[in-house]
Amino acid sequence: MAEQNLTSTERVNPAALAVEDAARALGLPVDAIRQDIAEGAPSNADGTVNLVHYAAWLNGKLADGD
Repeated sequence: MAEQNLTSTERVNPAALAVEDAARALGLPVDAIRQDIAEGAPSNADGTVNLVHYAAWLNGKLADGD
């Protein structure tokens, strides 16, 4: 995916990021997030990722020792 430059009127919605954008924001490989979704990580009906929900899910995995 090409780097996107946002104009001053465009906003990033952390509740609905494309997997590629979530990966870039978190410094993770895209495939890692896709694998997490396949393993039950929350995602929106349109395939986007809510960063808060995903971070909470990751925290739960860490707490469980996964």
